Amino acid sequence: MSSPATRILSLDFEPLDIPLMEPFVIAIGRLEHVRNVLITVTLENGVIGYGEAAPLEPINGENQATVLATLQSLSPVLAGRDVMEWRRLSRELAGLFSMQAAARAGLEMALLDAATKCMRVPLYQFFGGMGDRVETDISIPIVEPDRARELAQGITAQGVRFIKIKVGSGLDADIARTLAVREGAPGCEIQLDANQGYSAPEAVELLRELRGQGIRVRLFEQPVPKHDRLGLKFVTEQGRVPVAADETVFGASDVLDLAHLGAANVVNIKLMKSGLVEGMDIAAVCRAANIRLMIGGMIESKLAMCCSAHFAAGNGGFDYIDLDTPLLLAEDPFEGGYRVEGPIYHLSHIEAGIGCWPKGRPSGMLG
Repeated sequence: MSSPATRILSLDFEPLDIPLMEPFVIAIGRLEHVRNVLITVTLENGVIGYGEAAPLEPINGENQATVLATLQSLSPVLAGRDVMEWRRLSRELAGLFSMQAAARAGLEMALLDAATKCMRVPLYQFFGGMGDRVETDISIPIVEPDRARELAQGITAQGVRFIKIKVGSGLDADIARTLAVREGAPGCEIQLDANQGYSAPEAVELLRELRGQGIRVRLFEQPVPKHDRLGLKFVTEQGRVPVAADETVFGASDVLDLAHLGAANVVNIKLMKSGLVEGMDIAAVCRAANIRLMIGGMIESKLAMCCSAHFAAGNGGFDYIDLDTPLLLAEDPFEGGYRVEGPIYHLSHIEAGIGCWPKGRPSGMLG
């Protein structure tokens, strides 16, 4: 039965613009400034939920303007609804705006932040309480080898065990960058992320060349274009390393297709591609299909990254954690959130919800 106290009183959306410390370059584009959207849901009982939509147009076809327009059109659908019916609301939103994943994800984040504050439980416990911390990798973008070596040295000094290298800029350049990272951080395990930058034969050739240099790759993420599932299968069968599907997977049905083909060993769940509710379904299908789990993100601030950390820790079973993008930002507009100890994000101190809110604003807790 719906409760007046937990009904949605108001929804507010605003640009969330954050400068990067330096341009972030991957195979499918260059980003110099974060342009996300902050979502605020206020309930009748005074609880406030916060969410972040982080569109990345080359991946999900959304940008800040389209997210703001989508969210404005959703306001009449949600006004007066009970936030505790979050799954029903999520289903309705997906039916109305199936292609606007980042907008829906940010809104679901705010709804669940408010709902779990009303329940007085932290989000990781709501998701199952399997754990209260995660250990992230750190990414190195497409840069020259000398810069890659310098970044790797700084990363390993922080106690990080896993480095993810962005590749897809060409075989020779990618090999040189990877060798430089190994020189700078010889004790770290190396992951590669091509962001769709290779053909299947090129991806296998890259792995072959790196093996010849004595480099063992821990994971190769999205080596081929997202629709080339047979190419992904080829790399999985011939590459001799675990292969992760990222841009190929936006929903649970995509995982079923990959499982049927045997096209990937790992699936990277990004809440901005799927939303939180669909993300739970993706994780369930992966477990049933014996596909390993990874959590990642777009270029997100601490708010969205903290939500993803709750998701991975609470659900458990995530072998690969890639939640480092707040480290790229020149400023942090949020209070609270996870506590950082080297590459470890701790959540056990959070009393309710995501535990992260904009600086200078109420935390939104139930009084």
